[in-house]
Amino acid sequence: MTKSIAVLGLGKYGTSLAQSMYEMGADVLIADINEDKVKDAAAYSTSAVVADLRNEDEVTKLGLKNMDIAAVCMSGNLSASIMSVAVANEQGVPLIVAKSSSDRMTSILKKIGADKVIIPEEYGGQQSARILASNTFLDYFQVDKTLCMVEMNPLAKWIGKDVRQLNLRKNYGVNVIAVKKEDHWATIEPDHPMRESDKLLIVAEKKNLHKINR
Repeated sequence: MTKSIAVLGLGKYGTSLAQSMYEMGADVLIADINEDKVKDAAAYSTSAVVADLRNEDEVTKLGLKNMDIAAVCMSGNLSASIMSVAVANEQGVPLIVAKSSSDRMTSILKKIGADKVIIPEEYGGQQSARILASNTFLDYFQVDKTLCMVEMNPLAKWIGKDVRQLNLRKNYGVNVIAVKKEDHWATIEPDHPMRESDKLLIVAEKKNLHKINR
């Protein structure tokens, strides 16, 4: 099912996130107070709005209640970030992600409803998009231009089958290099039956990730 995301704030991170989500097929609403930024990013959006995100009425009018995800990308503007997170929380957005610039800001955003707080130095827009666009991916690490490493949940149709039966390399173009059972990682054995509680660490070419997400 296509995901919908509101990207609030169009700095480098927000623009990268909007573009990556749009390219992966998401419905993307973008909003920023800067009209030029909105125009520049409009090609990577389903809907583009010029709005003062410090203003409660303007944030409310964005219709965030219709979004699966709200990404608040203004770590340099605490008042706009607080207002956007608060309104998204009040409107029942299932997942609220916020960008932060300090431990204090992180604490504030979590207290008012942010589900996940991202530090720009740790996550780029493309990395975040890989995770947010998927119900399966938990974390994403880019190794080089073509290769990536992904932490993920097993697909529902994999449960109960072992690695040999699934033939993941042939069917999905991925290699499972480890499995997390309870609280520790271990090398996965060919006869290991997939469990719903498992976490997998896979290596794959980025072009093959859609085979898992489809």
